[in-house]
Amino acid sequence: MATSRKSNFNDLLPLMAEKLGGDGLIGELCKGFQLLMDKDKDVITFESLKKNSALLGLQDLSDDDLKSMLKEGDFDGDGALNQMEFCVLMFRLSPELMEQSQFFLEEALNQDFDFSF
Repeated sequence: MATSRKSNFNDLLPLMAEKLGGDGLIGELCKGFQLLMDKDKDVITFESLKKNSALLGLQDLSDDDLKSMLKEGDFDGDGALNQMEFCVLMFRLSPELMEQSQFFLEEALNQDFDFSF
């Protein structure tokens, strides 16, 4: 019998972006990366994520959840997350922030292509 588990993820990135601005948000994401990374390899590995996940309130995630996170963000296929992959993953996991980004992109494109005579 399959069981369904609902995640209690609170998407705080939009609030952080509003309070800190773009540069501040990126700075905080970099700090999060530093907390989770393997200090010898300068990347987030499964082992470093499992060991340090409680620092970010992720202690309830299963090994499979942690492996899935790594796999989803691992663009270069090395089995780990570098800082850029981590930041991209955090944005992708934030639906509200992605919607805001889409809105700002569309607004900018509309301004660029608004040729009123």
